[in-house]
Amino acid sequence: MSENTEKAYALFKPAEGKESATGDWMEVDQERINQFADVTLDHQFIHVNPERAKQTPFGATIAHGFLTLSLLTRLGESATPENQDPARFEGVIMGVNYGFEKVRFVSPVKVGSKIRVHSLLSKVEIKGDAIQQTRTMTVEIEGEERPALVADWLTRLVYA
Repeated sequence: MSENTEKAYALFKPAEGKESATGDWMEVDQERINQFADVTLDHQFIHVNPERAKQTPFGATIAHGFLTLSLLTRLGESATPENQDPARFEGVIMGVNYGFEKVRFVSPVKVGSKIRVHSLLSKVEIKGDAIQQTRTMTVEIEGEERPALVADWLTRLVYA
């Protein structure tokens, strides 16, 4: 384990379970939903046919669950805690997406809805020359009680 990894761990560990931030709102429009359908070849009517979707219990098209999940990268960019110590990142040579422990699609995101993420640093571990962070990401839908999704996202920061 590198010295940079040890130093970063010492700075990350006290924030475990405490550090959280809420990101900026982002609208999910029909164009974005259609583009995602085109890329993934998932053209189920509930996503891309507004007229047919009006006849469903949702009353409108909804975003693919995987679209909402894939937006975590963008949503998370604006959810950086204000008190985050930049020294945690000294010696980082790369960051990688390591996957998810758990993902739950709780509520549909209707077209035209605004979403944002609340990020909580749930767990910090040393993995060789890397710090593995587990962040519990909760995607909120503006005006709704229940979130769109909740996911435990694992990322690794690799240090020199």
